[in-house]
Amino acid sequence: MGIHADGDGCTGPSTDEHLIRAGFALGGDSGCIAEARHHAVAFLEDARTGHHLPVSDRVTDLTQLVVSELVTNARKYAPGPVLMELRISARAVDVVVWDSDPALPAARAADPSRIGQHGLEIVEAVTESLFMEQEPVGKRITARIALFDTPRATAVRKPV
Repeated sequence: MGIHADGDGCTGPSTDEHLIRAGFALGGDSGCIAEARHHAVAFLEDARTGHHLPVSDRVTDLTQLVVSELVTNARKYAPGPVLMELRISARAVDVVVWDSDPALPAARAADPSRIGQHGLEIVEAVTESLFMEQEPVGKRITARIALFDTPRATAVRKPV
């Protein structure tokens, strides 16, 4: 799979037009994780009821999980605020999280005896694609969750 940054934070050529987008600035305090999940649920409910998009309970649950894991990592490893953008197209939900730490995370090797630090493994397992890139300040991580069950692509990291 080639790497292509088309400006939407995801890999590959994209013909998907984002039907709805919403951005949120999270303070980085202990309440920001719950706040981020709340924003995700409200965003998807608006997509389902206001825009009649096919957002299943599975997609809502997975989106909340991905938001929780990515915002938790941003809060844990990067000082300052966290920015989150949610986007939905006719086929997928994108969760985009920006934080101030430029270091790109890496999933650790599977180890059932390890307690904690499984967040990125979980995100990779439940998303269609995962794209990470360094920004002039910090990094941006985009996780794509399919609205419909499809074969999962592998995670791609943009070379530094």
